[in-house]
This record gives sequence, structure tokens and C-alpha cells, in this order.
Amino acid sequence: MANTVVTSLGTINNTSATPLALNTAYDTKYGTYLKLFSGELFKGFQHNTIARDLVMKRTLKNGKSLQFIYTGRMAAEYHTPGTPILGSNNPPVAEKTIVMDDLLISSAFVYDLDETLAHYELRGEISKKIGYALAEKYDRLIFRAIARGARKAHPVSATNKVEPGGSQIQVGTGSGAVGDATDAQKLMDAFYDAAQVLDEKGVSSEGRVAVIAPAQYYALIQKIGDNGLVNRDVQGTALQSGNGIVEIAGIKIYKSMNVPFLGKYGTTTTNGSFVGVATEDGRSSVNGINNNYGNATSFAKSCGLIFQREAAGVVEAIGPQVQVTNGDVSVMYQGDIILGRMAMGADYLNPAAAVELHYSNSADAAF
Repeated sequence: MANTVVTSLGTINNTSATPLALNTAYDTKYGTYLKLFSGELFKGFQHNTIARDLVMKRTLKNGKSLQFIYTGRMAAEYHTPGTPILGSNNPPVAEKTIVMDDLLISSAFVYDLDETLAHYELRGEISKKIGYALAEKYDRLIFRAIARGARKAHPVSATNKVEPGGSQIQVGTGSGAVGDATDAQKLMDAFYDAAQVLDEKGVSSEGRVAVIAPAQYYALIQKIGDNGLVNRDVQGTALQSGNGIVEIAGIKIYKSMNVPFLGKYGTTTTNGSFVGVATEDGRSSVNGINNNYGNATSFAKSCGLIFQREAAGVVEAIGPQVQVTNGDVSVMYQGDIILGRMAMGADYLNPAAAVELHYSNSADAAF
């Protein structure tokens, strides 16, 4: 009986109908089989992160930090006939530097036998979890940077040319009960207060967004859906996805489990821990963190963020990537280490564009 023609799906550029020998190099026989993981990681990262496209993002090459330059406002004056115009009205200038945190990784070891016996596609599932882990940390750092900026003065502070700083707005005006944080009407009032503050500071209305906890988001849907704030063209699962509410006061609303919320992350029902530093120059407090992102106590009263994209910046030296062991390492351990990695850093840029919501009569302090 003649041999069958082998369709060698795992081999790159192989046109031979002859089966590959058992001792053929691992990378030759299975050269294409790990590509699915890479795509799954990016899919998991992109579907789970929202902060990346809401702030200023820059790619860092051949350096350890990135400098942002501020220019303050200039005054207008009337010209006196016959006098030369010498350009004496110089704008004040300041700078902001965002440094890189250390390499952020998430990894797993996949044993060949486990993968063979599993009744589901193991690598794809692990890849999505790794993507989620990286996206979660990415969003958390950026949101904390925005909250930090909402408590800061503007870097431009020249005499008679001081630029406005960040703002903290109380949800409710009563006794400051914790329940105010999820009160739909009080949240809506806070949105209008925030819009007014941003307008008065001259912050562009383009790109204004809010990120709130799920409990707040669904409270708004239930309470004010009849007032025209829910997109009537979006129904069913799309309405529940986090973008069902079009806007309040021109501010587009997102929900996230990664926004600072009462000393936790986006939740009213379970505990959540913060990974950050407690002091202004806390680089030694947590290994790998070179910016100041605060700790749990820094956000005990925080309950949402409203900002414009200039509020914070993120620099990336290594975007989300995947690495997989192969060759001799795979043979030695009879499996593969699957690694997702990225290198980034985040901090506030323009404090005037950042507003932090808080439930208490007194807001959290700057850090």
C-alpha cells in the first residue's frame, strides 16, 4: 500500500510529502504552532484595557525616561502706533519627566503531557489570562497617576502666570456618607460640577471621559435611564458592556474594575490590594516601581475619575509581547514557559485636566 501524502501544517515552508524524521528539530516540525498564543495575548490585553487610549501615550526608545514640556499662557496687549513690536511676552515653561518602571511580566509553564491530555485548548486560555494580567496592571497604574494629578498644583507657577491645578469634587454635599459614592443623582450632580470646573480652567471638551466602578455605572443606568442618558440605539449585552451611557455633561462614561475606589479596585463587595509606594520618592518601597502610584490608604475616599486625555501620560519601551521557550529548553523540561511582558511607566501631565471624585467631606491628601 502506498504511503499517504502528509499535510505538514506545523512546518514552515515544507513542500515535501515525506513525513519528517522523529529526530527532526523541534522548531522545524512545529514552527507554526505557537503563533496562536501570541495573537491570543494581544487580544486579551486589548479587550481588557481601556486606559491606554484615554491618555497621552508615547513610545520610549534609547532612553530611560521621557520629557514633556509645558508652556503657560500668554497675555494679549494693545499696540501703540509707531512703537516696534519686539516680542517681549514670553510664555512660562516647565517640564515633566516620566520614568520607566522595571520589566512587568506574567508567565506560566505548560507541560507537554498536560496539554496532550487536556480536553480544551490550553495555550490559548493561558494566553488570555496573561493578557488580562498585564492589562489590569496597566490600567491600575494609569488611573492612579490621574488621581495623583487631580491633587497636584500645575508645574507652571511663574509669577502672575500660574496655571490651574487639579480638582477634587465631593459626590453629595451632606454628611459625607459612604453611600453617596453610589448614589446616582449625586453622581450626576458631580459630573456637572466637574464639567463646569474643566470649562473654567479652559480644558478642551474633546476627549473628556469618566471612569467609575461597576456599582456606580449600573446605578446610573437604573436611575437615570428614563432621562435620556442611556443610548436608545444600544440594547441587550451591548448596553451592559460599559459604554451604554452615552454621556453626562459631555463626558463619556466607562466602567472599570481597575479604578481606585474606596481604597480598593472598583468594587464595593470584595477586598482589593494596591501595589504602590507610600512616599513621594518611594523607589525602594516596592521592587520594580520607579514612579509614585500611592498605596491603599492614598485612595480611601476616592470614588471615580473624570479627566481629559492630557491629564496623564504613559511611556512604553516594550509594548505587550509574548516569548515562548523552545528547542533544547523545551526538550529538557518537556514543556514550554510562556511569558507575557511589557515595560511602561505612567504619571500625571496636566493636573488641570484631572478631576477626582470623593465621597467624604474631606478629600484624600496629595502624594
